Amino acid sequence: MDQIQHNFIDVNGLKLHVAEIGSGPTTVVFLHGFPEIWYSWRHQMIAVAKAGFRAIAPDHRGYGLSEPPPEPEKASFSDLLADLVGILDFLGIDKVFLVAKDFGGRPAYLLSVFHPERVLGVVTVGAPFPPGPSVYIKDLPEGFYILRWQKPGRAEADFGRFDAKTIVRNIYILFSRPEIPIAAENQEVMDMVDPSTPLPPWFTEEDLTAYGALYEKSGFRTALQVPHRSINEQFNITDPKVEVPMLLIMGEKDFSFKFPGKEEYIRSGKAKENVPNLEITFLPEGSHFAQEQFPEQVNQLLLAFLTKHI
Repeated sequence: MDQIQHNFIDVNGLKLHVAEIGSGPTTVVFLHGFPEIWYSWRHQMIAVAKAGFRAIAPDHRGYGLSEPPPEPEKASFSDLLADLVGILDFLGIDKVFLVAKDFGGRPAYLLSVFHPERVLGVVTVGAPFPPGPSVYIKDLPEGFYILRWQKPGRAEADFGRFDAKTIVRNIYILFSRPEIPIAAENQEVMDMVDPSTPLPPWFTEEDLTAYGALYEKSGFRTALQVPHRSINEQFNITDPKVEVPMLLIMGEKDFSFKFPGKEEYIRSGKAKENVPNLEITFLPEGSHFAQEQFPEQVNQLLLAFLTKHI
């Protein structure tokens, strides 16, 4: 971890934090999800750097050490795409491999659609290319965490009862379970986790402290907006097809695998209709955080893909 360098670059009027390791000629950009930050890719960054690649992991705007936008409630996925392009331009990088998880898959998809000449290949953890999650969650009940957090003030009141470290702790415990997080009618999402519940065995107190300190700094304003309140954002995509090579690593105990229609979309082959060069690997015990839970397995899959398509 000590070898990872931390830099701040000016992109679209914001100072964005970028973690970096390795100096190889080919760059791999890691895009985190929620409630994560660059740190969630620590195992993969070190592995690809040792294999001769340059690894870069930004904190999305308003996450971790990256500056929030002036009006976090107006942040969008289009902003994340513009930030990604801006980071590549600032660093003088023409083409990259993208590795993404959770909502980080959306800017990876958008770059692949709008700027395919800049993408060598894509690996996603639990996030098939299109459709986005909004297609799957429309039939879930009101207590589903995203629907709850879309309501202005609801998550703010729920989160406001706890410090940042406790919020991250609760979400990591909740999201590592195989069940879709759905609160009861008179229950808040944070109250779905008993305070005595231990952390997942692969997520240490040291990891939690690292996350907690950064969310203490950033807060959750931008994180509630992107992805939760901008999940239905529309893009002017005329051709949704992604021609670059892609690998989907799907944990079979990832709660999102149970979203209505998602498993059928992946297993039936429909996922390959718009991504003809898609490979799919299933991790039978993989949770929503497969890259942290099974770093060695994910690293092997990732390195095999990068080596094959370099």
